[in-house]
Amino acid sequence: MLHQDGQLEQAGALYREILGSDPAHFDTLCMLALLEFQSGRGEESLLLLNHAVKVDPNSAVAVTNRGNVLLAMKRYEDALTSYDRALALKANYAEIHFNRGVVLRELARDREALASYDRALALRPEYAEAHNNRGIVLELLSRPLEAIAAYERALGRNPGFAQAHYNRGNALRTLERYEEAADSYSRALGCNPDYVDARINRGNVLRELGHLDEALSDYDVALKLNPVYGDALLNRAIVLNSLNRHAEALASLERALALTPDHPEALCNLGITLRSLNQLPESLVALDRALELRPDYIEACVERSMLMMYMRRFDQAYADIGRALTLDPAYPEAHFCEAVYRLVTAEFARGWEEYEWRWQVKEAGVARAFEAPLWLGHEDLSGKTILLYSEQGYGDTLQFCRYAPRVAALGARVILEVQPPLQPLLARMTGPARVFATGDPLPAFDYRCPLMSLPLAFHTDLRTIPAETPYLGADPARIEAWRIRLSPAAGPRIGIAWSGRPAFRNDHNRSIRLEGFLPLLTDAATFVCLQKELRDHDRELLARHPWIRYVGAELNDFGDTAALVECLDLVISVDTSVAHLAGALGKPTWILLPYHPDWRWLLDREDSPWYSGVRLFRQPRPGDWDSVIARVAAELREPR
Repeated sequence: MLHQDGQLEQAGALYREILGSDPAHFDTLCMLALLEFQSGRGEESLLLLNHAVKVDPNSAVAVTNRGNVLLAMKRYEDALTSYDRALALKANYAEIHFNRGVVLRELARDREALASYDRALALRPEYAEAHNNRGIVLELLSRPLEAIAAYERALGRNPGFAQAHYNRGNALRTLERYEEAADSYSRALGCNPDYVDARINRGNVLRELGHLDEALSDYDVALKLNPVYGDALLNRAIVLNSLNRHAEALASLERALALTPDHPEALCNLGITLRSLNQLPESLVALDRALELRPDYIEACVERSMLMMYMRRFDQAYADIGRALTLDPAYPEAHFCEAVYRLVTAEFARGWEEYEWRWQVKEAGVARAFEAPLWLGHEDLSGKTILLYSEQGYGDTLQFCRYAPRVAALGARVILEVQPPLQPLLARMTGPARVFATGDPLPAFDYRCPLMSLPLAFHTDLRTIPAETPYLGADPARIEAWRIRLSPAAGPRIGIAWSGRPAFRNDHNRSIRLEGFLPLLTDAATFVCLQKELRDHDRELLARHPWIRYVGAELNDFGDTAALVECLDLVISVDTSVAHLAGALGKPTWILLPYHPDWRWLLDREDSPWYSGVRLFRQPRPGDWDSVIARVAAELREPR
């Protein structure tokens, strides 16, 4: 009774008193061994069980308990010997088969472990823990669908089995069935709200699904439960970087590295974060340390190459890419980065070829399933119908729709599919027979080509870029409506756009706060905001400067924006869709670029081979928007 009531000290004293008078008292030896094990004294427990087995060599219970103690002490080979001996004494004992499976799994003898769990289940089909562990082994054997079935059998026996819900989530995550995985993790948390691993893994799949704020919430809850959980700090930083909250990401990584200074993944992500904060030398130190710790860390090789590109050290960037491709010749991110490096330095032939790897890079493009074959310039299109379709952002569509007339000139009937806000504008362009909005039913077609593969199909180089502008035009009725709306105007009408879409991965690098634009805005011109969406801090500032005309509520689609741009004398924009729209309309456009620009703007030139009316104003050093604004302001003061 003392033992059952948790009075271990008193119970132990009584057991020892009994053994003092009868050292071979079998039951007392077994009970004291159990007490010692419960008290964390494994060696003492093992000595008592060895004595008990000598007293009764045929006791399957004593031999099994000795195996359990050896398992807890991680003496796996010895534990296996004990379990095998116990099974020789009692072959129909399901728990022994189960524990034997646990030991075999620890010894990485997975197929034998699976056989042990199968024997346990043959003896006790309702054994939920055996179904669960069987699922774990099936996952290790790369049989995730069977693993899911095993977890579901465990849950059929015990619906409140949190670990089985969690493991089912892991298997579903392996299959990239993220919605179902999130549901399984949620069920695990319903059974055990303090299940930290389930909280973190749910955050991971929410991140994969793009639900970044929800993922961040899960990591924060996990850290409240365990403030020193390094993986939670690391994953939290990854999400914060995706949200362009780099300073917070840095703080999270510094906490993680304080716990584990030589954590390669944390160091690599530290390098990424510091690069985003334009702390380039510090970024290099972090990435070099990550690669020192793990020379085959392919992700760190690629990230280091990107840093070298940011620092304009292209020889080293290519060397890092070569190192990555030596580790894995088919690593998509390495090929994609090489494409960007080639394109930004105008090495178009190799660049366009490598750019086709974008379909295997999650952040770069999403491949769509079509029955029609891909056309990359090889097949004769005479009399054929081809679908050209958008794939990335609005600016990409506006830039590369210029190829549609060239495809039509090959004798093809061109149908063009674009994002819905662009459809009214692009429906007016020459070349396509029909322009559809994404999601509309499409007619039959013989071939298809994504818009950003067209430069490859046409072997585009600097000399052959289809640079004729304008290649887009706005609806005359909409233009006239805007002319009336904007009259009268003091001085030239100048459209401005200072920020892009906040969710864009590189937005922190390309966007400026409205307050940074204020030195450009004088009463010598009428300034019109070309942005439909405003960030909170910009909205507040704009309200204090009513002389900047904000018409976002009247911009229902790009047809409206194009008509508005047609009424302006100049557009000044950061690298966003407004810049591409103005360039495609042939409007004089000044584009403000970061030190490391997107590849399409190339390097070190003030004009663009893609748009004849564009002037480029570049940062002289990373993060230096003040110099750019000062130069643009000086240009605006020049008489014209």
